[in-house]
Amino acid sequence: MNAQAMINPHQRSAGHASARFAQRSGRPSLMDLRQQGSAKAIVLEHSDIVFLNTSGGLTGGDRLDYSLTLGAGCRMTATTQTAERAYRSTSGAARMSVDLTVGEGGHLDWLPQETILFDRAQLRRRTQITLAADATCLMAEAVVLGREAMGETVTALDFHDWRHVQRAGTPLHLEALHLNTERLAAGAAGLDGARAFATVVMVAPNAADALGPVRAALGCAQVRAAASAMEGRLMIRLLASDGWPLRRKLAQILTLLRRAPLPRVWQI
Repeated sequence: MNAQAMINPHQRSAGHASARFAQRSGRPSLMDLRQQGSAKAIVLEHSDIVFLNTSGGLTGGDRLDYSLTLGAGCRMTATTQTAERAYRSTSGAARMSVDLTVGEGGHLDWLPQETILFDRAQLRRRTQITLAADATCLMAEAVVLGREAMGETVTALDFHDWRHVQRAGTPLHLEALHLNTERLAAGAAGLDGARAFATVVMVAPNAADALGPVRAALGCAQVRAAASAMEGRLMIRLLASDGWPLRRKLAQILTLLRRAPLPRVWQI
């Protein structure tokens, strides 16, 4: 290997996909779509948009950005084509950002499929949802530590996940998660042996009305879950022994809250 090849950095993936919709003739109409690098966005019928990362996953130095803007009155569901994967890194953290804006009277379901973290992964992710004064949203995030069926075990990790929902400049939900090697071994103070977890947040004037039906649906031997509500917000937490029981329970809860099936790419 020559000297020039030895000093060249590893090739890294970078992707940015953004879409903007406006309400036309009673339904969302695509006004702008931009795609660059490994990030893509596919607009489906029934007001769904699917983001995907063609690089197959993230590792140190990679960058992935998704952006979606809904104009006044738009009601849409955004998801991802498949699970996002964060692989072992020896060269720093991968970075991912999700920027979602919902206009007056609009609603967004942000329902990405799970993020799979592999041993020694390093990932920094930031999700920002900005709501107009009377806009609403439903957000879900699920994380799985390796694939049990493949015999994968995660013992070392550095994962930062920052989520923020605000309405008309006022914070409604702020969550900062840092899961690292020390916390993985923290027993009940950490994940307490679980290798899959999820959070669901619903922001709407009548969100608390769903608390009773949600709690009635939480019972499952393989999933520990709890739900709470305050004025205008519902929150659900789930812990599971593996990704599959978590996915099934999460699908049940989201279908209940949406009063509609999940996007077809979920394949439950």
